[in-house]
Amino acid sequence: MKKPIESRINIILIIVLCLLIAFLAVQGVLKRCSVTNENKLTPPRVYATPDYSTIDQVLTKTTEPSSATGSVTVNESTTEKKTEQTTKNKEEETATEKQKATTEPTEKKEETTEATTEPTTEEQTLYYATVMTMETRATLEEQWNEGYIVAIDYPDKTYKTFHVELTDEDRDVLEHLCMGEFGSGGFIGAALIAQCVKDAMCFDGYKTVEDVRVNCRYDASLNNTPSQEVKDAVSYIFDQDQAAVQHRLMYMYNPYIVYSSFHESQNYILTYGDVRFFDRWGY
Repeated sequence: MKKPIESRINIILIIVLCLLIAFLAVQGVLKRCSVTNENKLTPPRVYATPDYSTIDQVLTKTTEPSSATGSVTVNESTTEKKTEQTTKNKEEETATEKQKATTEPTEKKEETTEATTEPTTEEQTLYYATVMTMETRATLEEQWNEGYIVAIDYPDKTYKTFHVELTDEDRDVLEHLCMGEFGSGGFIGAALIAQCVKDAMCFDGYKTVEDVRVNCRYDASLNNTPSQEVKDAVSYIFDQDQAAVQHRLMYMYNPYIVYSSFHESQNYILTYGDVRFFDRWGY
């Protein structure tokens, strides 16, 4: 009689043990999911409009954009002053000839040079790229809800990238690169730089972050200490497969440091802080 009772007790104990193991396993899964959700960043929401004032201020004080297409032309008041000055000079020369003045030829040459010399930059017409126009503007909420940090008027709905797994070396280089290039831009600035790097890897086939840094000429110093915002931005773009903006970003530069006609000939997407971001035309 004892053996059947012992067998039943053993069966009950085994069942209880299995239930306990199952309970602990479920708790572990729930805890890991909770930690994963806590680690996911909730990005800020920013709206960026096409901003042409930055490049206008950097180029010259005497130029201004003539239209939304981005053509920078000579200031009309400057042109009028120059015309008036030229007319005045011609009148003076005519009066001098009528009076038969005995001014030496060399002196006349000097006067003419002084009267007609103007800064050559005022006559230069400069062009920069604009956002490609679409039939309808996109809703900002739609972009934010999909995880994009910076909402723009005309996003690229076809923009997609694939997952890029960062090695420890890649992550270290990228964090220092983002800090050096646009660490002052905080989380958003670093996310935009990280997206530029990821887009270069996805669309141009670069295998490592170092390849992108060298071949795409990211020249900022890596001798820095990345902030937590920069590290979070790198994780958001690469680990969570998100993007700062719903559009491919291939180039960036700061016109307050140096003007680049190459960058300004590309497809301008947005400005954040002092840094302008561009896509490539056509491919």
